[in-house]
Amino acid sequence: MAEERAELEERIILKDLHTKEIDLVNRDPKHINEDVVKVDFEDVIAEPVGTYSFDGVWKTSYTTFTVSKYWCYRLLSALLGIPLAVIWGFLFALISFCHIWAVVPCIKSYLIEIQCVSRIYSLCIHTFCDPFFEALAKICSNVRVALRKE
Repeated sequence: MAEERAELEERIILKDLHTKEIDLVNRDPKHINEDVVKVDFEDVIAEPVGTYSFDGVWKTSYTTFTVSKYWCYRLLSALLGIPLAVIWGFLFALISFCHIWAVVPCIKSYLIEIQCVSRIYSLCIHTFCDPFFEALAKICSNVRVALRKE
């Protein structure tokens, strides 16, 4: 019984990777467009004190702006949303593919090759430079500096 349940949960988890439920209420759960597209009527059109239009014009302008923004967005997303989703999906798949199959292997290869070079470099430094600097340190260790005020 427990094995069947674990197997069923594993199938559900595997299925959820590509068909997970999306939140139709909160469509920006990570708040990536929090400050970018919050444009309301008051953010675009404002009348300072003393220069007011007729109340009817103001109300109609508000309604026209709000409704036209809403429907233009819905129309554009209906027409271009799916094709752009395909393009963005392809682009991010391409980036992931290049990263997985080209970038990371190149970096790993470079690190393996440079490790050999770094060992040779380190060996040369320790062989040739260490004795020189040790001798120079012994020479300079007997140098005394005295400051006198005259």
